[in-house]
Amino acid sequence: MSTMILIGNPDNKRTNGLQAARARLGLSPALVLSYIDVLQGRADLISLAESYEQLEKPPILRVDAPGEHFEVERELIALGAPSSTDSAIEEDDKFWLNYNDTFHPLSAKSARSIKEVKGRLYHPSQWFRGYCRLLAKLDGQAKQLWNMPRWMNTPQDIAAMFDKRHTYQILSAAGLPLPRRLVAPQAIQTYDALREAMASERSYRLFIKLATGSGACGVIAYQLNPVTGAESAVTTMGVENYYTRPPLFYNVKKLVTYNDRHAIRQMINWLLGHGAHIEQWIPKASYQQHSFDIRQLVVAGKACHSIARASKTPITNLHLDSKRMSLKQIGLSDLLQATVHQCAERALLAFSQSMVAGIDVLLSSGSYQPYILDVNPFGDLLYDSHYQGYDPYEWEMRTISI
Repeated sequence: MSTMILIGNPDNKRTNGLQAARARLGLSPALVLSYIDVLQGRADLISLAESYEQLEKPPILRVDAPGEHFEVERELIALGAPSSTDSAIEEDDKFWLNYNDTFHPLSAKSARSIKEVKGRLYHPSQWFRGYCRLLAKLDGQAKQLWNMPRWMNTPQDIAAMFDKRHTYQILSAAGLPLPRRLVAPQAIQTYDALREAMASERSYRLFIKLATGSGACGVIAYQLNPVTGAESAVTTMGVENYYTRPPLFYNVKKLVTYNDRHAIRQMINWLLGHGAHIEQWIPKASYQQHSFDIRQLVVAGKACHSIARASKTPITNLHLDSKRMSLKQIGLSDLLQATVHQCAERALLAFSQSMVAGIDVLLSSGSYQPYILDVNPFGDLLYDSHYQGYDPYEWEMRTISI
C-alpha cells in the first residue's frame, strides 16, 4: 500500500473526504502539505518528505484544488506579481503559461493588502500566474527527491487543464469533438472586437468563459440580435461602479440576466482583459424541460462515476441549484452512455500524464452529438455518487493506491 502526499487545504471537504476514503479502505492517512504553509514559507515538499524516514519512495503525489481559502488566493496573487519573481521563474513562465495575460498587474505588496470581500473577483490572471509558479516549484522539488515522481496528475497537466484556451488546443489536436471557437483568443481583446468578430463569423450566441475560472465563475451565456442590436448576458457575475475608485466585479451563487449594454460591456471587457475562451453556444439535450450536461469522472483511463446536471437555465453547475441526476434517470440509452464514457476517456488520454479528471460532456439537442466542454483536474468532488459500490475518492484510492 502506497504512501500519499496531498498538497491541499487541510480540513476542507476535499481533504477530509479523501482521508475518510483512505481510512475506509485501510490505507494510512495521506501526509498533507498545506498550501498556505508552502506559500508563506513554513513548509515545502522536500522538508515534508525528508521528515519521514519510513516514507516510501516515491510516494503518490496528489495536488488538490487551492480554492475556498482567501489567504491562499491572496498569496497566489502576490506570487504572480511581476516583482515577486527571479529570472529562473520568469523562464519557467514561458513553459507553464501558454498565454501570458497580466491585466493591470498588482505588486506583491498591493496583493497582500487585499481585504476579503465575500463574492469579490480579485485578479484571476495574476492568480493563475502565481499558481503556475507554485506548480513549477512543486514539480522541481519532486524531481529533486525522486527520479520518477508518481503524480496522480502532473503539475504540467494541471496547469494545462486549468486554462480553457490551452485545453482547447490539446483536445482539438487529439481530434476530440468541441464547440467551435469563435476566433483565436489573441484576436479578441475588447467588447467592440468581440462584436466585430461575431458579425464577421455570423455567430450571435456564444459562451464567454474566464479562461482560468471554475464553478461557473466568469461565465457569460451571451446572445445578440443582429438586426436590432439587443443583447443579453446570463451570468453569475456582477459589477458595482464608484465615483472615486475602480469598479468592483463580483460573483454570486445565482444567475442574473443583463440587458444593459454598459454593464455587459464592462463585464466582457474585464473577462477579456484577464483572458477568455469564447465558443459556440450549442443547445443542450433536455429532460422534462431541463437542459443537461454530464460530469463524467475518469480514473486511470476508465470512465466511472457520472452525474447529469439538469437546469432550466443555460448554465448547469450544481451549486446554482441544478438538479443532480443519474444517466439512467434522464433516460440515456446504454449506447449513449457508452458514447459519453468513450468521449471522456479520450479526453483524459490527451493529458497523458494524468490519472484523474472530471470531464464535462454536452449532448446536443436533437442529435445527441457529444461535445467536450471542460476538463477539470479537481472534478472528483461528486456527492452521493457511487460506482461499483465505491464513492469517487474510494474508487481512486482503490485503483491507484493498492
